[in-house]
Amino acid sequence: MNDYMEQEEEWDREVVLDPAWERQQKKTFTAWCNSHLRRMNVQIDDLEEDFKNGLRLILLLEVISGEKLPKPERGNLRFHKISNVNKALEFIERKGVKLVSIGAEEIVDGNLKMTLGMIWTIILRFAIQDISVEEMTAKEGLLLWCQRKTAPYKNVNIANFHTSWKDGLGFCALIHRHRPELIDYHSLKKDDPYTNLNTAFEVAEKYLDIPKMLDPDEIVNSAKPDERSIMTYVSSYYHAFSGAQQAETAASRICKVLGVNQENERLMDEYEKLASDLLEWIKKKKPWLEDRSLSEDTLPAAQGKMDEFRGYRRGEKPPKIEQKGRLETNFNTLQTRLRLNNRPAFMPTEGKMIGDINKAWKGLETAERGFEEWLLSEMRRLERLDHLAKKFRLKCQIHEDWSSGKVEMLQELDYKSLSLHEIKALRRKHEAFQSDLAAHQDRVEQIAAIAQELNDLEYPQIAEVNTRCQVICDQWDTLGALTVKRSQALDDAETVLDRIDKLHLEFAIKAAPFYNWMDGAREDLGDMFIVHSVEEIQELMDAHDKFKKTLPDARSEYESIVQLANEVVQIGNQYDIKCALQNPYTALKVQDISSKWTDLNNLVPERDEALNRETYKQQSHEQLRLQFANKANVIGPWIAKQMEAITAVTMSGSGTLEDQHHYMVQYDSAVNQFKPNIDELEVISQRVQEAMIFENRHTEFTMETIRVGWEQLLTAIQRNISEIDNQILTRDSKGITEEQLKEFRASFQHFDKNHSLKLEPFEFRCCLMSLGYAVKEDDKAQDPEFNRIMLICDPNGTGYITFQAFLDFVTSEVTDTDTAEQVMTSFKVLAGNKPYITADELRRELPPDQAEYCIARMAAYTGEDAVPGALDYMSFSTALYGESDL
Repeated sequence: MNDYMEQEEEWDREVVLDPAWERQQKKTFTAWCNSHLRRMNVQIDDLEEDFKNGLRLILLLEVISGEKLPKPERGNLRFHKISNVNKALEFIERKGVKLVSIGAEEIVDGNLKMTLGMIWTIILRFAIQDISVEEMTAKEGLLLWCQRKTAPYKNVNIANFHTSWKDGLGFCALIHRHRPELIDYHSLKKDDPYTNLNTAFEVAEKYLDIPKMLDPDEIVNSAKPDERSIMTYVSSYYHAFSGAQQAETAASRICKVLGVNQENERLMDEYEKLASDLLEWIKKKKPWLEDRSLSEDTLPAAQGKMDEFRGYRRGEKPPKIEQKGRLETNFNTLQTRLRLNNRPAFMPTEGKMIGDINKAWKGLETAERGFEEWLLSEMRRLERLDHLAKKFRLKCQIHEDWSSGKVEMLQELDYKSLSLHEIKALRRKHEAFQSDLAAHQDRVEQIAAIAQELNDLEYPQIAEVNTRCQVICDQWDTLGALTVKRSQALDDAETVLDRIDKLHLEFAIKAAPFYNWMDGAREDLGDMFIVHSVEEIQELMDAHDKFKKTLPDARSEYESIVQLANEVVQIGNQYDIKCALQNPYTALKVQDISSKWTDLNNLVPERDEALNRETYKQQSHEQLRLQFANKANVIGPWIAKQMEAITAVTMSGSGTLEDQHHYMVQYDSAVNQFKPNIDELEVISQRVQEAMIFENRHTEFTMETIRVGWEQLLTAIQRNISEIDNQILTRDSKGITEEQLKEFRASFQHFDKNHSLKLEPFEFRCCLMSLGYAVKEDDKAQDPEFNRIMLICDPNGTGYITFQAFLDFVTSEVTDTDTAEQVMTSFKVLAGNKPYITADELRRELPPDQAEYCIARMAAYTGEDAVPGALDYMSFSTALYGESDL
């Protein structure tokens, strides 16, 4: 016998039955038996007496079962009666009913309690057992059916099969729910149970062919009416209205299918809108990121552009990253729903596939990287340009000061009117000039080199630079030509002139190089510098210290030159030779050298101070580098560790899917609590960029790599949550257990040796074999079954099987889903077995929104038996599952 029958209490022969219940059961069971026996024009009046010989008992069983029992004994002796009753009891037991403490002798002896127990057992087996509502037991199913049917009636509360029916409204509600024209339900009153009960019993007998089985007086006056009597009577209502129940079940199935389709269409529309918005934003932003121009070719303009780009990265882009993740989640959820509900896969509008979105997003990030690299390069270039321009102007000014008047000097013919000594002096002077000219060659070459670099770096005021450089170079060529010409003229005169005072000559020879050395030293001491590290400033400090070590020798040289000039003055004064005070070999005076020497010594401490300031600046920069590196060296490995943890959670599959989902949601919250560390690093990175620091040897991480890792971490968490949601949806819709899911995951992971969450064909073949599928072990052999499975799991021919595809396949093999044929059968029930259905029938059986959904999409029925407004539900059913166009 089924579970329900096993759950029924055993009929205890020793328990005394409540007299009121006994009377109710006797009357109810007698009426129930007569409702079946009247088909054979037979009636019983007394259960105790009429079933003693077993003849009417056998007849009752033949009527309600539709089967023929063994031929009864016709004698009137006791053993004949016992034999007949035993035949009836044996038939009941063959139907799976366990008879407890009920024997043929008790029935033959007219034991009312045993007779009532036997009839109740028959009622359970043939009237109540077949009632099925949502896989419950018969009693629970019948109670649930009553509760659902009376749910719209606020003054009815069916909680059991005794006290809940005393006011009679429960019976009236059941009749009114199915046949509202039979009872004016709203005129009934809860405090008038006799009227309610009599109304229900009379209407049921007159219009539903349900005999009166209950007595209103016994129900109203009993504290707890007999449960079996009421269950027997209510089961008659259930069987009377079973046809309406069938239509309701069919309508429920159609509502479920249409609800799935409506939700799928909503998800498709949402995906299209999200994809369009995201692609439009990317299309708008790419031209801006690909623009390689500045409003002004200046460092402030470049820094302003960097601030604008930084605002885009922090404010405008993060919401779009979230939108992209939501788009992928919605797409995967939609595809999973379609697969689980036996619908064709969703194909977005051309150009809006996930691959198209990823391709456009990748193009955006490529443009971002290119834009940032270009902008940083521009900032370096503009800084370099500013430095070179200042250096160019300084060197040009020094050269122009030196070359001023030199052309005119070389063009003079003063040597033609001088004496021999004066000619010799002029010759020496010219040699000194040649030495000076050679010393300035390096400066002119530096000016030309700086001008060329400014040209290469596209300096905005390059025309002015080129003009000034050209003037200096032309003048330099002129000086060289005039120097050669004058040297030749002096050489011609040298054959007739002697050399003048060696002392003046020695002074000139020493003074000119020393003077040039001081010019060079002053230029080096005043030279501006640009460095980017402590090591570079240390090199300048070392060079400066090295220079200071040469100052004692320079002082000795200075003192020797001053001493030569003093000796000239001393000799001139001693011999009163005024012309001796004029050195014919050089225009330099000892006062010039002394003045420049004093300036040189004043510049040394100024250079010390400038180098010390730059040292402090570079030390500050080094602190910024260390601050960024210390933070980045913590965040970078942390992100990598979280990625590994996510992979480990995915591979382990421990706990239920809800536990995994709860864990991943908590994990997502915990990860987002780490966000302030990223923001703090962003602030440090901004300070680093504002300080023009471009390299950091203390860490391998950059702000870009940290950003990308953080975004990938958030995306991986959301993707895992989405995959778990899909697995929950698969489990719930397919009806598989957690243990089955774990078995499938364990099999998949066992053959996923590299933990890639994908199986190669050979690995997939082995996995199928481990699950008992009949595929061949040799992957080179022709295997139609394996090829069929591959087409299901890898329809696009990617060459690998994802876990979701694997799960969809194995769950589809062990579960059942709605089909077009099932939906078509449900529509046929609503249509009363007609090949078409009308709008009125749809509106009567379905909720308003789903009825209108069907009417708007169903094609007109064109069969020969068509009536006006007939709709074709068959083509509509196949279209729901992609087998035809909707």
